[in-house]
Amino acid sequence: MSAPAVTRPDTDRVAMEVRDLTVDLRTPSGVIRAVDHVSFSARRGETLALLGESGCGKSMTAQAVVGLLEPIADITDGSVELGDVDLVTAKNKVRRHIAATELAIVFQDALTALNPVYTVGTQLAEPFRIHRGMSAKAARKEAISLMERVGIPQPESRADSYPHQFSGGMRQRLLIAMAVALSPSVLLADEPTTALDVTVQAQIMTLLRGLREEHDMAVVLITHDLALVAEEADRVAVMYAGNVVETGLVSEVFADPRHPYTKGLLDSVPKHAVRGEDLKSIGGTPPDLHSIPDGCVYQARCPLARDICVVQRPKLEPAGEGRFSACHFANEVSHA
Repeated sequence: MSAPAVTRPDTDRVAMEVRDLTVDLRTPSGVIRAVDHVSFSARRGETLALLGESGCGKSMTAQAVVGLLEPIADITDGSVELGDVDLVTAKNKVRRHIAATELAIVFQDALTALNPVYTVGTQLAEPFRIHRGMSAKAARKEAISLMERVGIPQPESRADSYPHQFSGGMRQRLLIAMAVALSPSVLLADEPTTALDVTVQAQIMTLLRGLREEHDMAVVLITHDLALVAEEADRVAVMYAGNVVETGLVSEVFADPRHPYTKGLLDSVPKHAVRGEDLKSIGGTPPDLHSIPDGCVYQARCPLARDICVVQRPKLEPAGEGRFSACHFANEVSHA
């Protein structure tokens, strides 16, 4: 099933366009579809949030975009257009070059993403030596400058330290520094603050926001944190069971959701919790990816489900200016 990409008149600001991206996983019990014709656009100077429960396909989408899928996973359909290049069909040499200079990713676990046997200065200098042909001395100078820009204290001496000698927040800053070293046009941030305390989370997001503005980057923020999306993102694409079910401006989607899943997520946030009363939650569980229903992927948990939802998969259709929803009854959601 094909879904339209969300677009605006300012198409010249689009840094990356993902169309109908589909990822299949080979498992002992058969092939499952982890990402099902996902479409979205990332625009310079903006943050797009991919939002959804764990297991909905957010991180798999990011890994497919940057070419880091496990050997058991395959992109079976779709395109990822970055400039004039389709990353899905591009040769490995082209992908490697673009992945270093135009497209970068920040993972949630900085300790495993950084190489433990090299100093951070060596790792930060590597992109400059490989892609810009700098000497070791010049590359180290750039690495120290990067460390200073992301707020690492005493960068000249700390450049000779190893990743395990930094705190979690400092390691995340180092990972971000590596990602933006060559000023990419698109930065994917996969749960960049999950393992950090609230104060450090705020510092990391402030850093990402500043770097986005400085480099005029498009940031794709992958998260399940509704508060983080409300605070940091301009637009949101809500994912469920490998599908994008709603897209639009964060302010509009959160104020007036047009998909029952989005509404369920928002209603689950405690607003006026009273001691002793049950907290709201979405009933049921996400569908087993081995047996995705033919109709709407959300039908088993949806309060609006009807006969048509069982037999016909809703497509992403306009639900207002700049809004799209994959629900047969999008106009009824706010009253549900």
